[in-house]
Order: sequence, then structure tokens, then C-alpha cells
Amino acid sequence: MALDIRRFIQRFVEEAADHLPRLREGISALEQGQADREQINELFRAAHTLKGSSRMLKLVPITALSHSTEELLSALRDGTLTATPTVTSLLNQAVDGLSDLVSRLADGATGDDLPAADEALCSALENAAHGQPPTQHSTPDTPTPPSSSSTSSATLVTENELRLSDTVRVRLDRLDDVIRLMGEVLSGHHHLHGLVDQARELSTTLPAEQQAPFHAFHRELKDSVLSHESLMSDLHDRALQMRMLPLSVVFDPLAHMSRELAQSLGKQVDCRVQGSEIELDRQMIDRLSDPLIHLLRNALDHGLELPAERQAAGKPFRGQLTIEAWQDADWVVVEMRDDGAGIALDAVRQKALAKQLINEEQLNALSEQETLELIFLPGFSTKSMITDFSGRGVGMDVVKRTVVDEFNGDLQLASEPGSGTRFTLRLPLSLAMMRVLLVSVGGVNLGVTAPYVSELVECSSHSFIDAAGQRTLILRNEFVPVISLAQLLELPTTTAATDNTLLLVVHQRHQKLALIIDSLIDERDMVIKPLPAHLRYLPLVSGMVSMGRNALVSLLHVPALLEATRHNALRPSHERASPTLAKRILVVDDSLNTREIEKDVLEAWGYHVTLAENGRDGLAKALAAPFDAVLTDVEMPVMDGFALTSQLRENEVYRHRPIIIIITSREKEADRRRGIEVGADAYIVKGSFDQNNLIETLQALLG
Repeated sequence: MALDIRRFIQRFVEEAADHLPRLREGISALEQGQADREQINELFRAAHTLKGSSRMLKLVPITALSHSTEELLSALRDGTLTATPTVTSLLNQAVDGLSDLVSRLADGATGDDLPAADEALCSALENAAHGQPPTQHSTPDTPTPPSSSSTSSATLVTENELRLSDTVRVRLDRLDDVIRLMGEVLSGHHHLHGLVDQARELSTTLPAEQQAPFHAFHRELKDSVLSHESLMSDLHDRALQMRMLPLSVVFDPLAHMSRELAQSLGKQVDCRVQGSEIELDRQMIDRLSDPLIHLLRNALDHGLELPAERQAAGKPFRGQLTIEAWQDADWVVVEMRDDGAGIALDAVRQKALAKQLINEEQLNALSEQETLELIFLPGFSTKSMITDFSGRGVGMDVVKRTVVDEFNGDLQLASEPGSGTRFTLRLPLSLAMMRVLLVSVGGVNLGVTAPYVSELVECSSHSFIDAAGQRTLILRNEFVPVISLAQLLELPTTTAATDNTLLLVVHQRHQKLALIIDSLIDERDMVIKPLPAHLRYLPLVSGMVSMGRNALVSLLHVPALLEATRHNALRPSHERASPTLAKRILVVDDSLNTREIEKDVLEAWGYHVTLAENGRDGLAKALAAPFDAVLTDVEMPVMDGFALTSQLRENEVYRHRPIIIIITSREKEADRRRGIEVGADAYIVKGSFDQNNLIETLQALLG
């Protein structure tokens, strides 16, 4: 895809509209002898920025004139030259020339349409920078009548400067202040809702004759609060929109960069960009650039093959790279995919072991997807990706941390050997304000951002099962660990008045956790405040929100909660079998929680457990090494449990072993019969799951 240079020229015009007035103000201060060293530095930086930006866009006349101006300002900055009337006159003429050229761009001209830079003016500027007198150029000391072209140029500059632009450049920090203050006003306004409720309660204590007028006051107060809340919310949304930028700011340079980087690697690539008009908050755009550049370099270096290798594999010699974005409700999804060789799982396993990021036993227990995601571990790869861009300090672990921790988003990885790799980033539209669920635990109010909330569940404590010492809830064919949030945070534990337990089910991708809470307070859009420096060591807190009169509420960092509780359950003290004698069990389930809980139960009884995330993954692992038993779910993507059981029974190793146990939520008799028909030795329903029943069944089958 060709790079649309017009977008960047328009952005350059807007940038120049900020720098040119600064240059004029600074030169005026020089003329009056009021410019200090820092002001001269600012003049130099403005000219340097114009030179660099114009050079990237091949605006040759602007680059030449900016360079000569920069030379003169550099001499003033170094103190080798003083600001004489001749010097300031030359600088004013240079700014006039730059304004003329920028005005032509604003009127639709391209770099090829611009007239050449005034060579005499450029020479005079550079001569003055080296202490040489200007030659054959108009200055106050050597007046000459202006030429007709100079006159028309001056007229053009004047006309363009008098014409008001339809845009105004605002410093980003000022815009941030406006958005922050609007957020504070909106957050503080929620306190008025409490006053409205208090007024309603107060009305019940008034004498009967005062009820009618007070009801009228309460109604008017409520309507006013709701009306102002709508206006303030709209105003805050409009302020946020001013800080939104299209993803083309990042996507278009990536597309251009992909071709150059591919050539440096001896490869060829066609980069296709879609959805670049989708907008994100400027704060996110700024921080998204480096992770996307790293994913791009990774795709070009590790993913796409050399042309000869592609042709040998029956592929087009040019690699295909797609960068696509689309909006999904309040989220933006960014996807980068290639048609390269895919990620070699064996290479991932070997590197993880070689770098001692995981031991062999842990590695064998990982599913195919979990093995792929080892590339996100810190220090997984130390290879310098591209020499020209080395030293950025951005690895796959930083990509994940940026997306998941900083953006409160999600990062998914999929790879097919020989077909390519896909990274999918799911991002909120803005970090300034997010939907927050407010709950009460142990007398303390806490918040959880809505993207991490799965659902609220109220159930009897008798609904829980014991799985390897871990309280567990069976929720729609999935085992979900249950944790007391008060105990986890070391808060006072309250005694419930009823037998019912309120659970906040949080999730991150395939992992879920049910948190016991006391009550739900509210759900609303709230301004997220970053933690102050002295509190950033708290791993379970990601930020703060304000409730009413300076009441701050901590936001729980769900990824850290999940990590802290994943292997925190108590294990029963059964005597473990010797590792050399332990039976080898393969657990196949698409639910991460279910796999982990079944693994904990089995390991507590001394079994050696390997995990697989679907039927295809399970089949591959079962054929790679023999197992004494296979525990499989029925409903799974790619290949279900019935198909897995049937195919294993066709294999000589598994044909006569009493091994296949189907653990499922499907209770129909027809499903049971089908399980037996395909060769299952036992059929356990998750709704009536009991760990003792599972162990007894295994022991009976294995002898």
C-alpha cells in the first residue's frame, strides 16, 4: 500500500503553525535585546524540528532554508555571534520565506510544487553564521529595492497570515489538564446523588403539612442533578474526543517501515493496512507505537521466510503482512498477522529450558497454547532483531505488560505451523475514564474495572465443591476457584446474615476467579487516577478512583490477583507416590481453570499430570508419549472429546487400556451412550463432580 503523504503534509503544516509564531516572537526579543539563553535554545529547537520534519517528507526547499536558519541560530546559541540588526533581519527574512512555503502547502501544494529555496538568502544566513559579511542580499545596512517576486511573496505571506485557520493548536498538557478537571467535576457530581437520596429520607421525618413542598423541592433537585450530570458527561466526552487521534498515525509509518526492514533482511513483503481511521486516545497512541514496532520486527525477522524458502514451500515469494483495526463496542481491536512459518513449539520449549525460565516437569504440563505464550516471559529471547532499531529495550514481555497492565487490555496469540502467526490486541478507547464496578469488602470500598468483570453470582455455600483443598464453584461446565477477597487482602471478615454468598467473578482471557464480597455498591463511568509514586509498589492495586468528597477507592489489579491465587490453594496431605512409579495422566479441557483444578487433585494423589487445551492438542501429546489414563471434556473447540476418544481407540497403544474418562456437564442419556460407543471407560458429570469419586474411578481402572 502506498504511503499517503498528504496526511503527513497536513500534520506538518499544523506543526509549522506552532513553530513559526515562536520564531517570530523569539526574533523580536533578540531585536530588543531581551532574549536569554533559553529563548535562543527554543529558537534553535524550532528551526531544527522544521528541518527534520520537512526532510522526512522530502520538502526540499523548506529543509534547505530551515538548515541555513539553524546554522545561524546555532552560532547565536554557542555565543560565537551576537544579535546585530543584520542578523535579526536575515532571520526575519528566513521566517517570511518559511511562512510562504508552508502557506503553499496549506493551500494544497505538494513538495514537488514548491519553488526552490532562495539561494542568496541561504548563503547570507550561513555566511553570517561563520562571521562573514552577507553578499548581494538585502539587509538594513545595504538597502536594495525589493524585487517583484519578493513583493508578491510578502503579499502572499501577509494574506495567509491574516486568514484565520479552521484549527487551533493546543499544548497537550493543557488539554490533559482540561480533561482531568472535567473528570474531577464529573466524579464529584456523583456526591450530589447521595444528597438527593438523603433529601428523600429526610422528607419522612417532616410534619405532614411540610411534605408536599419538600417533595416538590426534592423533585426539582433530582431533575437538576440529572440534567447537569448529562451536560457534564457530554462535555467530558467532547473533551476526550479532542485528544483522539486516528490509528493511521501509527499504522502508516509501520507500513512504510515494513518494506525497508524486509529489504534489509533480504525478504520481500506486502503490508496491507485496514481500519487506520479508527481513533484512540492520544495517550494510548503514544505508548502503542513501540509494542507495535516490536511485533512488526518480530514478524519480519522470525515469521516471514526468505523468498527461496517460501517458494520451496509453495507460497508466493512475497510475504503478506496485515495490520488491521476495528471497533467492538467500547473497545478497539488491533490485529497483526503474517503468512510466515509460524512459531515452532519445539524451539520455544528448548529455549525456555535453555534459559531456565521453566523446568522440564512444568513444561510437560503446559498445553499447546500455554507453551506458545512462553514467548511473553521476561528474558525469553535476547536476539537483536534489527540492527538499525536495536536498543529500544522492548521485548515480548514489555508488549504484554503494556497491553495488559498499562492499558487494561488483552493480548492473544495464535500460530499455525507453516501458515503464519496472529497477535490480537484488545484495547479500551481511552484510559481517562472507564466503567468501574464498586464493591464493599470487610468495611472497605474497592473497585474493579469492567473489562475484568465476568459476572455477579449469588449462591449457597453448599454449592461449592472441594477440589484438592480449594473451594470451587462449577459454573457452566467450568471449575472456578472461590477465594475470600477479605482474607486475600487481610481485611476484617464479616459474618453473613444468610447462607447465600455473593461472588464477583473476574477473568483475564481463559482464567477465572470467584471473589467472595460483602455487597455491590454501584457501577459507573469513573476517572482513573494513577497511583502516586510512593504507592506504586502495591502489586494488587492498579489505580484509584474518587467517590464524592475526596473519598479515594483502590482499583484492584485483576491480573495480579489471578497470579497471586493461581497456585495458592492448600493441598491435602496425602502421601505422594514415587515419581518413578507415578501413573501418567493426560488432562484435556479447553477451560484453563478446569485443567488446573483437575491437575491439582491428581497431583495431590501422586499422579504425574500433563495438560492439553483441546482434542487436537491432546491427541498430539497422547501419540507423542504413552499415558496411563486420559481425562477429557466433551465440548471443546478444534476436536471434541468424543472424536478424541474415538481416534485414540484406533491407536494400538490405547486400544485395550482401560483409560478414557469423559468429564462433562452433558447429562443426557444419549451423550452417555455415545461416550460408551466411542470407547470411554467411565463417564463423570461435572455437576455432580466429587474428587474422591474421580480418584476411586481412576484407581479401579488402573488397578
